[in-house]
Amino acid sequence: MASPRNWKILAWLVTLRGRLVVGLALTWLAIVALVLAMAWYLGQSMLQQSNMDHLRYDSSMLADEVSQQMHARIKSLERLAASIDDQENATLIEKVLAENDVLLEWFEGLLVADANGVIVADWPMLDNRIGFESAGTEFFRMLKGSRKPYVSEPFVGPVSQYPLVIVGIPRIDEDNRFVGYLGGIVSLKTSGLFSGLSRMQPRPGNYVAIMTASGKFLYHPDQQKIMQDVPPPADNPWLNQALDGWQGQAVGPLIDDESGLQSYSQVWPAGWVVGRFLTMNEAQTLLVGYIQTLWWAWLALAILMMPLLWWILGRMLRPLRQLEYQIAEVGCGRRSKVALMTSMRELRDVSLTFNRVEQERQVLLNSLQEREAFLDSVLSATPQGMFVADFDGGINYMNPALLEMLGMPATVQMSAWLQQVHEDDRQGAFDMWQHSLKTHRDFIRQLRFVRSDGETLWLNVHARVVMVSKTEQSLGMVGVVKDITERREQEALQRWEAEHDPLTGLLNRRGFERRLEEAFVEYHKTATPSVLVLFDLDYFKPINDEGGHALGDEMLRRIAQVVAWKVRRSDHVARQGGDEFGVLLPSCTLNQASKIANSLRKAVSEISVTYQRKQYAVTLSVGVTAFGENDHSIQDAMARADAASYEAKNNGRNAVIVRTPGRPDLQAVPD
Repeated sequence: MASPRNWKILAWLVTLRGRLVVGLALTWLAIVALVLAMAWYLGQSMLQQSNMDHLRYDSSMLADEVSQQMHARIKSLERLAASIDDQENATLIEKVLAENDVLLEWFEGLLVADANGVIVADWPMLDNRIGFESAGTEFFRMLKGSRKPYVSEPFVGPVSQYPLVIVGIPRIDEDNRFVGYLGGIVSLKTSGLFSGLSRMQPRPGNYVAIMTASGKFLYHPDQQKIMQDVPPPADNPWLNQALDGWQGQAVGPLIDDESGLQSYSQVWPAGWVVGRFLTMNEAQTLLVGYIQTLWWAWLALAILMMPLLWWILGRMLRPLRQLEYQIAEVGCGRRSKVALMTSMRELRDVSLTFNRVEQERQVLLNSLQEREAFLDSVLSATPQGMFVADFDGGINYMNPALLEMLGMPATVQMSAWLQQVHEDDRQGAFDMWQHSLKTHRDFIRQLRFVRSDGETLWLNVHARVVMVSKTEQSLGMVGVVKDITERREQEALQRWEAEHDPLTGLLNRRGFERRLEEAFVEYHKTATPSVLVLFDLDYFKPINDEGGHALGDEMLRRIAQVVAWKVRRSDHVARQGGDEFGVLLPSCTLNQASKIANSLRKAVSEISVTYQRKQYAVTLSVGVTAFGENDHSIQDAMARADAASYEAKNNGRNAVIVRTPGRPDLQAVPD
């Protein structure tokens, strides 16, 4: 149930003033939404370009810083390699390495290998490093083949368990022969190589990654990804182009399966790639916050403007309230017309139109009152039952003759008589009444009406639309009601007499054939079986000849009573003429019908009449058949049953013969 507060809000919304305020507020919100949508669209493009520039700067700066770090380490190793190129004694080489232990600020360790890739010296010295053969490694082959500094693939240190790389410098003698290499072991975690990355504060959608050209992560905010392979080319084609030496920016899938912005720069001294990544959600964070701030600011402004709009609209709509007040006074009769003082042309036009319509209404009202007075006089004086109804279906007048006919007092509700219409006629009459109200067509209906005293009347109701000739407007419906009870009873008696035998009360030939036609149509429509039984009386002629027609008529009446008693209520029994009878058994099979026919034969054989001490009795010669698929009319079935009846008479009488449709042979039913 709505609270009083909710009712006040609803009442406010249905006013013109409230609707205008709501409409203006919604228009304001629509404009704000449109402006914000445009700002969002333009801001996305500008923000993406700005972020691209920022990512390009970051990746280039980081790549340059790592390149400088690697370049400095390579230069220091080249100087150290130049100081030991002429040395072949391992002890002297280790002494030179020890003298340059300042390099351990950059390197985890230093090692020297001969021309065969065997480690001959290291610093600091480890037990298992001297004598290690590296000739089979790609690192050795690249140094020997290119004779240029080379950075190895990353590997995990056996002691520190940190990712390591070896920066190798080839050793070349005076004859330009490769005599080995000098290597510096660099820890990717503790050497300060990636110290520039520490200045960044990575977030889930804003981070940096460094990869080798072979496709392994050297640095990533997620420690689990370090030393793991980068995504395949199908997942991020831009990254795989960068591994091949490409530098630039792109928009597409990132290495973490998200879509966003990415920029790549090359660390040429080491063969590494610096990737700078920014997801779309992270890139749009500032824009989303800006749009949300604008939205709430404009929404707050719209809410603050509501009282001002309410006051301004109240001032503007004050003449409309005056018009409402004056129209109410005209309706109450305290004013004859509206006299509105306003500069609004629309309201002046409304007031002028209202005054003209009110003047015409008064003229029509006076005319209508005169017509109503005249009509009341006519309806009250006429002896014919009459009523008046409006187009809402309500009967608002009944003349005295109709009230007397229906046995209803003048004070009764006008709709009460509809409840006394017979229940079998009520719905049909109501539907037709509604149709007449909608189409303004005449209502013509015969129906039964049950008076309060229980008497049932047959009424003929004819209602017609009343039109005003000048304006072609309808005023309602006027109906005439006639009592046709006596005529309907006479018609019913005539219909019964036309189809029934006056002597026995059974159907006559005409009535019987009509029911045969109905059963024949039902058989072909729904395949409902029906059986026809025809029989005439054996030994009936002596009763008429010796006892007279009165005795014969008595025998026929008794036979009719017995036959009607033996069959079902839904069956039809007929006297077709003279001593010929017929029975129609709907929804019955030949097997059932043959049993019924035999019971009729036995029952009739027990009937007798007496004349001058002489007793007379009759028997039946019965023919039975059913409708068949090849029957074209009821005459086919009647001919088949009649032939079976004659066959029973020729075979000695007092018998039942069944003829099956489509079969020429006859079947006698045993007793």
